[in-house]
Amino acid sequence: MKWVRLFLPVLLISLAVVYNGAHAKNARVDQSAPDFSLMDSHGKKHSLSDFKGKWVVLEWVNFGCPFVRKHYDSKNMQSLQKAYTGKDVVWLSICSSAPGKQGYYEGEELTSQIKEEGSYATAYLIDGEGTVGKMYEARTTPHMYIVNPEGVLVYAGGIDNIASSNKDDIAKANNYVKEALDSGLAGKEVAVKASKSYGCSVKYK
Repeated sequence: MKWVRLFLPVLLISLAVVYNGAHAKNARVDQSAPDFSLMDSHGKKHSLSDFKGKWVVLEWVNFGCPFVRKHYDSKNMQSLQKAYTGKDVVWLSICSSAPGKQGYYEGEELTSQIKEEGSYATAYLIDGEGTVGKMYEARTTPHMYIVNPEGVLVYAGGIDNIASSNKDDIAKANNYVKEALDSGLAGKEVAVKASKSYGCSVKYK
């Protein structure tokens, strides 16, 4: 039985790696949204699980990105934030830009930037290590996700169907986020559950 004593530790380690790999879950539409915890711009921790029972929007943001500027300079993003947080929807803006890269802010600079943008988001979350962004496979800014009150991811993709940085395109675009939230809040099935996101690449570490 000497070989058992020799190889058992190796076998247990291998099984542990396989087990952990099988449970390292990334976000998938129509599946439970992976939980996460991040600090906000005021130093308060927020977890997705804190908002179980509510609709939640996740908005990947980088204020230096021209595609994000399209939706903020036009006030399109802030209008959506204000309208839906007014309907008890939780809106989490998440920045996965690494320190030193475009879009990363901290301290007073971050507070000032959020105020300047006129954001109505519930919280602005800092993901400087990129852990949550990679878990959700956020590729662009903006990249939008919607989680229903049961904690299921019901939408992932672009904010709308016109991939441009031109503000004039907003009025003629199909806003997938608005359509999904309106359907969900009315108790209807979300028609478009996934689309290709567009924008700047997320400035990961």
